[in-house]
Amino acid sequence: MEIVYRPISDARSSGEQMVDAEAAVQSHRMQFQNNRIHRVVISLMVLATWFFWYTTPRPVNSGGHNGPEGKDHTLSPSKPFNWSEVVPSSSLVYHDCFDGFQCARLELPMDYHRADGLSRKVAVAVTRLPAKVPVTDPRYGGAVLINPGGPGGSGVAQALTTGRNLQTIVDADIDFLTESHKHNDSFYFDIIGFDPRGVNNTTPQFSCFPSLLSKVNFGLQAEADGILGSSADSLMRNWQRRAALSQSCSEVLLARDGNDSTGEVLGEHLNTVPVARDMLEIIERHAEWREKQGLKRQQEEDKATGYHAEQKIAVRTRWDRGQEKLLYWGRSYGTVLGATFATMFPDRISRMLLDGVVDTDHYYDGGGESSITDADAIFHRFFHYCDVVGLEKCPFYMKGGPSEIREAYKGIESGLRAKSMPVAASSNHGPEVITWSDLKLIQRISVYQPLLTFPLLAKLLADLKRGDGSSMAAFKQGLRPVTCLSEECIGTGSWSQQCTGFETSEDSSSQAILCSDAIYTNTFDLDEFEGIWNGFVADSKSIGDYWASVYLTCVGWQPRAKWRVNGPYAGNTSHPLMLVSTTLDPVTPLKSDFEPLIDTPQETALIHNMSSTSDRRLYEAMLQDTFTFGFPAGLVT
Repeated sequence: MEIVYRPISDARSSGEQMVDAEAAVQSHRMQFQNNRIHRVVISLMVLATWFFWYTTPRPVNSGGHNGPEGKDHTLSPSKPFNWSEVVPSSSLVYHDCFDGFQCARLELPMDYHRADGLSRKVAVAVTRLPAKVPVTDPRYGGAVLINPGGPGGSGVAQALTTGRNLQTIVDADIDFLTESHKHNDSFYFDIIGFDPRGVNNTTPQFSCFPSLLSKVNFGLQAEADGILGSSADSLMRNWQRRAALSQSCSEVLLARDGNDSTGEVLGEHLNTVPVARDMLEIIERHAEWREKQGLKRQQEEDKATGYHAEQKIAVRTRWDRGQEKLLYWGRSYGTVLGATFATMFPDRISRMLLDGVVDTDHYYDGGGESSITDADAIFHRFFHYCDVVGLEKCPFYMKGGPSEIREAYKGIESGLRAKSMPVAASSNHGPEVITWSDLKLIQRISVYQPLLTFPLLAKLLADLKRGDGSSMAAFKQGLRPVTCLSEECIGTGSWSQQCTGFETSEDSSSQAILCSDAIYTNTFDLDEFEGIWNGFVADSKSIGDYWASVYLTCVGWQPRAKWRVNGPYAGNTSHPLMLVSTTLDPVTPLKSDFEPLIDTPQETALIHNMSSTSDRRLYEAMLQDTFTFGFPAGLVT
């Protein structure tokens, strides 16, 4: 690995001074007090980040995890945690939950612009992984808010599944360069995940289907229809199916609550802008809670050792009303949320790490370069790696090298496109038909999760080449959820929570947020969309058909957001942003990631090519320093 450092004014010049990577970081740590970070972009040569972010489980529901023996008396830790038992509050009231976490439901206005203060409320689900030191400790660094992407991803689920890993990175007690513990007075951070409006455990919840069974049936029929490009009439079938779903969701989200007199409807308040405003409220309410903890601890200290005139604990934990600043780590769509916050509240940022950066202008307004220009390069790595590891680790290996392996894959794909493959039942699966759409699904998954999926892909392809579709049939049927109408659902009827589930599904949340944000995705007709589709296929043979189907999500969508913010996005923030991107990313390519921000005068660029364990340590050290120190002005490559 090599690291290049140069001033931002020379960021696009050819003359570069080479410096040692670890020396650059160590030098930065010595000089950070006298430097300002302006913009940081990290690009990783390998795809390890995708494995970390995309192999985490789906959103966690409200039950099934036992809380620890905690100090909170409101909820019993001896039974599974249930969000419905937490009474929403306008202040953060944390309850022990799950395994070492704290949970709260923060009550916020649905419409921040209601002058009469009578807006409907949303109750935002918040999960906190406490720092390794109390908030009253001088080494407490604050709370880092996180978002996993989406739109529609659950921050609560992210905190529960990867929060401890994230905390290890942002905390300062481990030196990633030496893999040793530090012994200093550096900072320790809370990790706070929250479910945005319309997501998972945040209420009000909604469902586009009258029951989970009807949702499963809809998915099975969509699978049978095939993806775009699977047949001559695939465009019409997919268009009509998405239109039907959009109409169903629109009717639900525009329906007025019969018990509510405000006239507000949920569908007008699910876009990204009010979520950014919710984040501001979360950091203010957390500071309010921190101050209460500090005053309580100060009183205990004064009582035990006598009154202290300096009141250091109270001063250290004081709530800076209306001026608290955000610590944030957002991934993929979470970078859109972060950039939106930076646009709305540029003076309220302490540290912001945007990981897998999305072109925010493109997300909101369309235009710009394609997001999938790197996808084929990622998939082609499969042929290269298969050739490198050989037959022992890649059953699809062929002696002719990557080109022969690629041609064999093309043969399987064209064969399935011309004729599907029938598969008889076995002990592992029922009778099945393997289609071109099935192969494109596993191809898409492998592009998103190459480290996890390439070995599986090799096995499936080797079997298909021999005319054996049994393993693909088992894989395909294993993805299908099994759902029956429960007795409770039958008793309460369609659209009840017993039928629709007790959390909003991620796909419904994603559709609602995306369609509220990106209005341009609902402005084309069938003929115009066909041109868009062809363009995506030209950009990527691997996932072009799938990416076009994302644009179909909003066909016929009716709700319109009441509060929108126009670009340009980000801008002159109170503290520079750190932008992190891989050199090969299926949907957020490096070029489109940071070019929209590169002319912001208050920025510096850092690019890091990671291809070994030592490079990974350096990458983690840089992320750690983002929250502890910041980074010096310049570009590191």
